[in-house]
Amino acid sequence: MTHVTKPVDAIQHRLADYACNITFDNITPEAIRAAKARVVDALGALMGGFFGEPCRIARGLGATMPDPAGVAILGTRLKTAPDMAAYVNGLTARYVEMSDIYHWPGSYEGHASDVISPILAAAEHAHASGRDFITAVVLGYEIFLRISDVVGNENFDNTNFCGLAVAAASGKLFGLSREAMAHCIAMAVVPNNALRQVRLGHISMYKAAASGHAGRAGVFAALLARAGMEGPHLPFEGKAGWCDHVAERRFVLSAMGDLSTSFKILDTRIKHRAACGTVISSILAAEKIAPLRDFDNARQVTVDVYKKARDDVGSGEHRWSPQSREAADHSIPYVVAATLMDGTVTPRSFNDAHLWNPDLRALMQKIEVLEDPAFTAAYGRRPVEHRTRVTVVTASGERLSAESGGDADDQSSPKSDAQIEQKFRGFAEDLLGGKRVQSLLERLWNLEGMRDVATIAPDFVLD
Repeated sequence: MTHVTKPVDAIQHRLADYACNITFDNITPEAIRAAKARVVDALGALMGGFFGEPCRIARGLGATMPDPAGVAILGTRLKTAPDMAAYVNGLTARYVEMSDIYHWPGSYEGHASDVISPILAAAEHAHASGRDFITAVVLGYEIFLRISDVVGNENFDNTNFCGLAVAAASGKLFGLSREAMAHCIAMAVVPNNALRQVRLGHISMYKAAASGHAGRAGVFAALLARAGMEGPHLPFEGKAGWCDHVAERRFVLSAMGDLSTSFKILDTRIKHRAACGTVISSILAAEKIAPLRDFDNARQVTVDVYKKARDDVGSGEHRWSPQSREAADHSIPYVVAATLMDGTVTPRSFNDAHLWNPDLRALMQKIEVLEDPAFTAAYGRRPVEHRTRVTVVTASGERLSAESGGDADDQSSPKSDAQIEQKFRGFAEDLLGGKRVQSLLERLWNLEGMRDVATIAPDFVLD
């Protein structure tokens, strides 16, 4: 019988080799700490989004697929298949718009913390240790962000990076061989390519669901590979592969994090306001003027921002007439008006009472969003500065103006453990109580000592 040598997909094998080789012991203490901080942050965001409409829909669907030996739908006593749990938990953690953000000049960017809840589902299914879970999270971030750095085409959604990252991280937790890991990666890449239409125009509740969908696809690919399923050949570099038809470019993955190369998880930043990352600087600037006691007296409001913010969330008629919570948190006019009226933005700023408030709607129509070239230049440098200026002109001609960015409150500034804990408490204490939240925080900050991460879920069950 003639042996046929198949061509090798270099990207697929680079990712498979890295996923199989990474261990807890070759992750730096700084990256381990960053992973734990992001786990705390993501699980707090999950509690914050628990009662959102798409989250209830997803939980209801999960409840129709019970599996007593399965994985927890966090916040409940329900258990379902691991990929379905990844979907529900991933969607719920994403809903409240408090996931971390990433900006690197030339990269696609994205929300790498989308990987955390699906990876936790895989870890619970595998009864993995805290050390193994941390390793999988760092691995997931590394793949998500390294791919983001080399792919510039924005016609597809960044949740594609999530599906690939979760697949490799789940495969790691399941103990896949190199060959099975390569198949796992192929089964994540070829069948699952979300379009960026998910978050353009009049945004629907599916914006959050896309993250859960990607997480589910990643866990499912790992389950298939563990069962012996083979993936498509040459998933990246084939004639009809991901490079030419999704990324629309050929690329090479060289550096990946280890003890000599910084892990990409350290380059992500945790949000401190519940909104799209590119509107946060507008919120911060407006906070320095707010609240306007007589907002009816405002004649004109000008918001000067960097180009990406102007283009992505400050242009198009739909930014001045959001029809959903998902559209409102991606609208500079909306968040500035809400901040000027209330003093800041919280998850409650996007409820129906705010969304359809006629006074807020009227104030939005007075807002103009412009690009400031100096702010665009600051956004393109390292370290990144998210600079914004909000100027209010009153009917009497008085000018009120304030700027944000380039200081300790900049979105790019690292958040302290105390800030991360405060954010977690703000979401979780009303649901779980102060005593249980304190216990949870202590356990999560000491994840590396946990023998089985399946013990996390019961602590999140709402009474």
